[in-house]
Amino acid sequence: MALEMNDLMALKSLENGMSPYEQFKTQHIQAKSHTSGVGIAGLVLGSVGTALAVGSWIFAPTYANAKASQAKEAAIAAKELANAQNQGLRDLIMTQAQTIAAERAERIAGDVNLTNTVTDSVSGSQQGTLTAQQAAELAASQATQQVMQQTFADAVTGRSSLNATPVQIYSAPQPCGCPGCGCGN
Repeated sequence: MALEMNDLMALKSLENGMSPYEQFKTQHIQAKSHTSGVGIAGLVLGSVGTALAVGSWIFAPTYANAKASQAKEAAIAAKELANAQNQGLRDLIMTQAQTIAAERAERIAGDVNLTNTVTDSVSGSQQGTLTAQQAAELAASQATQQVMQQTFADAVTGRSSLNATPVQIYSAPQPCGCPGCGCGN
């Protein structure tokens, strides 16, 4: 009993439970729908790219606003720090100017030499004496102060705007206004 090729194929196909036609059709369908790795990778990357694009479209304004708020807060903090440093520098300069003025006043006041004698110590009185240079400086300072006060007073009262040479109003002599009198007064 010789089996023909078709019979052998039929028997062979029965092992997996499908007829030769079913096997052929299954193989054909599998071959047509066989997707490659590149196609799958492209599909995945395209899906991920689309998701990123949608996410950035939705969340980019929120992220940008958050970064802008952070930048604004940093700018405000920098401005406040600069103002504080400027205020501190201004206070330091004012303190130094006051200290210099106080030291100058102390130096001028300390230039008056105090002389104590035994009698002065017993009586409790003290005398102060100025050197000739100190007396000249004090007189010059007082004179300068007096000139400044007078200039200020003249400016306030308007005297500084007057002519240097005072002018008086003059009217020519008029004939006497007495009726019938020729007295000339």
